[in-house]
Amino acid sequence: MGKSLKACRACVVVLGDIGRSPRMQYHVKSLSETCCFVDLIGYLESKPQEDLMSKSNVRIHALSLFPELNLPNSLKYIFKTIWQALTLLIALISIKKPNFILCQNPPAIPSLAVCQLYCIFVRSTKIIIDWHNYTHTILAINSTQNTSFVKFAKMIERYFGKKASASLCVTRAMQQDLQENWNITATVLYDRPPTHFRPSSISEDHKLFLRLSRNIQEFDGNSLNSTDENIIENASLFTVQYVDGTIKYRHDRPGLLISSTSWTPDEDFSILLSALDLYDKKASEDPTLFPCLICVITGKGPLKEYYRLLIKDKAWKKVSIATPWLENDDYPKLLAAADLGVCLHYSSSGFDLPMKVVDMFGCGLPVCAIKFNCLYELVQHGRNGWVFETSAELSGQLEHWFYKFPNNTSIIDEKQRINKQLEQFQQLRWSENWENIVKPCLEQLLIVNNDFSLKYIPCVILFGIDYTLSLWSIYNS
Repeated sequence: MGKSLKACRACVVVLGDIGRSPRMQYHVKSLSETCCFVDLIGYLESKPQEDLMSKSNVRIHALSLFPELNLPNSLKYIFKTIWQALTLLIALISIKKPNFILCQNPPAIPSLAVCQLYCIFVRSTKIIIDWHNYTHTILAINSTQNTSFVKFAKMIERYFGKKASASLCVTRAMQQDLQENWNITATVLYDRPPTHFRPSSISEDHKLFLRLSRNIQEFDGNSLNSTDENIIENASLFTVQYVDGTIKYRHDRPGLLISSTSWTPDEDFSILLSALDLYDKKASEDPTLFPCLICVITGKGPLKEYYRLLIKDKAWKKVSIATPWLENDDYPKLLAAADLGVCLHYSSSGFDLPMKVVDMFGCGLPVCAIKFNCLYELVQHGRNGWVFETSAELSGQLEHWFYKFPNNTSIIDEKQRINKQLEQFQQLRWSENWENIVKPCLEQLLIVNNDFSLKYIPCVILFGIDYTLSLWSIYNS
């Protein structure tokens, strides 16, 4: 029987922005609810979830960002890696000894190496890796698979991945790949939505639209039919509230399309822009059959400005795009209020799944998602969403869903059928899934004593020899 997590100490390492690492935040929340004390280490570029900030048994340790230096990219990466390694090691040394470290991967460099070396040389604790994707496949997006740098990243990831005490991963496809190619046994923990990702009522949608219209120009709903002005209390672009308190959707409302992104190279938004080009042309030719579309794309990231300039140059008549940054509380509410979601996440490895689709399903929102190897583990074409490969296919799906919107009875029937599939998905939430899968693994892991003594010195020497030989053999394989 496993040891209880109550009163143990955990350290969760996110070598990235904590606020944009929802899965790791969910881990922290679940650990804290078992009465475990959690030290959360990472960057505070955006605000973490409010309930983490207020928990007495969660302490957040913010890492210092690497200063901007005018250096060549290769040198900048080397200095940044050294900076990250040192700041992470200092943060680890500064906390009380944890029973285990839960480390997010990617990035493997330098987080896996620093955490593993800390566990062996400093505190002799255990490390658990949560595999979200592979570092080397992400790096290979902007290079070739055989470059020395990608090859080095792969051997670091493989070597330290095999040294972990336990591993979690996000799909069965990744579980199989880790086992077959790296001899790493991992437990599958599918992403599931927490309870605040849920369907909403029309009154909740109305309040949200009114509030967002103050900051999102595309949501401004001031223009109303003159015949309605005497009976309308207030209105958004999508909803109206009458003086008797009744709230209804506007019959002339636009379709609301939503996508979220980190604006990184593994999401090609030119596909969505091309699809919207085709939709705009079709809707302009048949304006009575196809509504205007408002596409909201949320998130922050390095390519946002690049795509913002592309969007600015578009001369659409029936399509408009807004790119706001939404607060944590507003994001799930807008998902629930939208008509259709779009996911352009194309897995660099082919083995991870987009959490944004999980969130959308939790809110009852159907999704159009770009196809890759293991997407079928989440999106089933025609059952809970649609899969596309080209901009023309995506445009066709938009035209199908928004044809005679919002009064097409066949689409209303199709939406009800899809909602039944999404309701089944919503039955299992993050908390229950974590309790069933992760908690038993951690309790089993805590059985073994982690105390460090002089008897480990020979192991440390052998580790150094093993490390050197393994890197050499992997690099030349």
